[in-house]
Amino acid sequence: MAPLTALASALGIAWSSGISLYATVAFTGLAGRLGWVILPDGLHALESSWVIGIALLLTGVEIAASLVPGIATAWEALHAAIRPVTAAALAVLATWGANPVLVVVAGLLGGTLGAVTTATKLKLRTAIDASPEPVSNAVATGAELSTVAGMAWLVWSHPWVALAAAFTLLVLLFLLTRALWGALRRAATWMRGN
Repeated sequence: MAPLTALASALGIAWSSGISLYATVAFTGLAGRLGWVILPDGLHALESSWVIGIALLLTGVEIAASLVPGIATAWEALHAAIRPVTAAALAVLATWGANPVLVVVAGLLGGTLGAVTTATKLKLRTAIDASPEPVSNAVATGAELSTVAGMAWLVWSHPWVALAAAFTLLVLLFLLTRALWGALRRAATWMRGN
C-alpha cells in the first residue's frame, strides 16, 4: 500500500474509533476474517476470535448504555479518555512496518482525529440526552453503528473516499451539535419566560 493511502486508511480507522471503538474493532476484525478486506499486517490481531468476541460483547454493552439517557452521556465522557488513545494506537498499527516517520505521523494525526471526533460525539450525545423523548438515543445509536460498519469496509477498500466521508460527517456532526444546543438554549429561555 502506498504511504499516503496507508495514512488515509489509518485516519479512517481513527475517525471510526472516535465514534465507536468497540464496533470499529469488531467490524474491522470480522471484515478481515471473512476475507471482505485485506488488513495491514499490524491489524491482523483484530481477526482473532477472541478480539472479535470481546469487541462484540463491549459493543453490546455500549449499545445498552447509549439507550439510557444520562448513562449515555456518562459513557461518552468516560470514553473521551479512552477513544483518542486507542484511535492513535490503531492508526499506528495500520501503518506498522512502513517508514517510521509515517507511523509517528499516523499516530499523532489518528489520536487528534479520534479526540476531535470523540469530543464532537460527546457534545451531540449530551444534547440528545437533554431531549425528553427516548427515541433519539436509539436513532443515534443505530446511525453510529451503521456508519462504523460501512467505514470498516470502506477504509480498506476505498481509503480516500472513506477519509473524505469521515471529514464531511465530522463537519456535519459539528453543525448538527451546534443546532441542537442552540435549540435547547432557546427552549430553556422560552420555558423560563413562561
